[in-house]
Amino acid sequence: MTNGPSIIRRNGGEKSNQELVNSLRANFVAAQQDYSPPLSASATPPEDGAPGTKSPPRPPTSIWTTRENDDFYIPTIDWSLSGLAEERSQYDITVKLFYLPGASLKERAQLTKDAVNLVLKELEVKTIDLLIVSFPGMSFEGDCEWEADKKNAAQGNDEDELATWPIFEELHEQGVVKALGLAEFGSEKLSRFLDKVKVRPVVDQINVKDCCNVPPPLIKLAKQENIELLTHNDCNEILPSGTLRELLGQGSKGAGVISELKRSADGSTSEITPKWVAKYTAVVQDRGVIENKGYFAAAELAE
Repeated sequence: MTNGPSIIRRNGGEKSNQELVNSLRANFVAAQQDYSPPLSASATPPEDGAPGTKSPPRPPTSIWTTRENDDFYIPTIDWSLSGLAEERSQYDITVKLFYLPGASLKERAQLTKDAVNLVLKELEVKTIDLLIVSFPGMSFEGDCEWEADKKNAAQGNDEDELATWPIFEELHEQGVVKALGLAEFGSEKLSRFLDKVKVRPVVDQINVKDCCNVPPPLIKLAKQENIELLTHNDCNEILPSGTLRELLGQGSKGAGVISELKRSADGSTSEITPKWVAKYTAVVQDRGVIENKGYFAAAELAE
């Protein structure tokens, strides 16, 4: 055993973007099935011995989604099913908040509040043990760990990241979040960041799928600053706007929530803009078992 920070690799499992998309699609389908007419009432009678149509029609969006002022919940959330099975003290709760490129700096305070409140409400708790923030434009990519660390130094936006951090420091000071973390910060980025913040992150989570190893300069810095290094397999682009359009659109794989989008002269669309994704896990401490895991995602829809 050593007295430095540990490097915990969490390999295997589904990439978070695939996991998220599959979860959203399954959630939409399940909600639609719950509100669909009985199969006997919607099936097409067989003709000339041919089997009848088994798939019920897609129910109207209004009956499986909910509007609350300017908020549109897809699908409707049944908060009566929320909560954990045991006492709060039995759990280690981690939330990773992904800011997406469509979220502006001035929006981040409210977006963060919305994301944290939804997780707290879903788990019926008042605190989060670890909140990790993932800023857009950050990655660990390169032919080797040294190159990945060097490229990372010029990624993201230092000014925006430092301007955002007080939002998390406030949550920490209020006791809502016990510890803070970052994602995809290499040695140079992390060093610059630590020099200018009041509440320091205790975790740095990185994806080393391309370069395979954790950069030695980052290991050295983390040991000096007593920061725990974690590896993950989350995707850099966890919810692209095109993917969200497909999920909510009228196609065969869509939920039928939004109409076909009008395209501009250059072929682009801008009617729906993903803002953030929150990934949360509640682990039973003494058994190391994940009891509750899920996602919330938010987007702006221009109607």
